[in-house]
Amino acid sequence: MNFIGKRLEQYTAKRPQEVLLVTVEIANEQDTIAIFKGFSSSLMRPTAFDPDVPVLPDGAKILNIDRVASPYNPEVPRYIQQGLSWEAMKALLLEVGV
Repeated sequence: MNFIGKRLEQYTAKRPQEVLLVTVEIANEQDTIAIFKGFSSSLMRPTAFDPDVPVLPDGAKILNIDRVASPYNPEVPRYIQQGLSWEAMKALLLEVGV
């Protein structure tokens, strides 16, 4: 089970007014994953149709996380916070109980 990915999805399910943009490194390649209302989708590569297939695999290295106000408009994103580390994000996860 992908623990980090599930926690981030649970966070957005509890805070539907936010979108998380997670910049990660997967197998030495950078990717950006959008997480919104409990679901994840890669913005740079195909995402599996099966929601049980993790978009954020266990071996992924989180580079930073941006919190963006919903609805997300890639042309004019409304940032709540930018460049959060995984450590800083963990504190927010604890605030909502995930």
